[in-house]
Amino acid sequence: MPKKRSSWSGFRYNEDRWPVFLVLILTVIDFILYFTVNNIAILSGYYLLMLLPKGVICAWNHHHQHLFTFRHAALNRGLEFVYALHTGVTTHLWRLHHVLGHHLNFLDQEQDESRWKRKDGKQMGVIEYTLNVAFTAYTRGYQVGKKHPKQLSTFLIYTALTFAIVALLVWYNPVAGLMLFVLPMITSLLFTAYVTYEHHSGLDTQNEFEASFNNLDPLFNRLTGNLGYHTAHHHKQGVHWSKLPALHETIAEKIPEHLYQKSIFTRMFLGG
Repeated sequence: MPKKRSSWSGFRYNEDRWPVFLVLILTVIDFILYFTVNNIAILSGYYLLMLLPKGVICAWNHHHQHLFTFRHAALNRGLEFVYALHTGVTTHLWRLHHVLGHHLNFLDQEQDESRWKRKDGKQMGVIEYTLNVAFTAYTRGYQVGKKHPKQLSTFLIYTALTFAIVALLVWYNPVAGLMLFVLPMITSLLFTAYVTYEHHSGLDTQNEFEASFNNLDPLFNRLTGNLGYHTAHHHKQGVHWSKLPALHETIAEKIPEHLYQKSIFTRMFLGG
């Protein structure tokens, strides 16, 4: 069982130490390249090489928005800035759009912030869904924020600060700034929307145990922090990612067999 209190650095759960460490290492590498390399061929190769790792980081940013990693607000805001550089998702965006939006509305396709139905009631294709969710992420997050002024204020302040810093990085070194920060932010946001298409698409039901697909592939769940236990995640969204397998066991009999399948991510990158 995870320990809720860590003995160092303010972590709420010790299980978060390694994911955060690896994300910080990638961030350090990004900034080393930013200050030392201006060759577009090298930077382009690095950008392509990092597409998948930075896509995986999106899952950990998601977990952080559900349950903050640190006990201290300043550390959480710093980590969110780092996450934003990799994922294109700034402080509190997913907290508004996803935690206070999608998780409350995922059974209602007229309200769901990550809705997979068009206005005419037909299911979107994966490309249409990807573009729709990615391009409306900030506006829908803002709309949810109108109901949560305190959260909205934090979102607006730190989003503006993040974009200002990124703009400064691009101004100081345009090629490196674009290849190491701007493009990854855009493609990671698109990647996030793309891989979430199959979380719920086509499952038109009011039964929470029949509204999510699950992927129990061990490697997938190791990389994404057990995101494949998606029904459990929606059942109790405030549960730390390390506890999701145990929670899944308590509700597994309520989940229909056809809702267990390999994800797009697993089939494309991990085989099977």
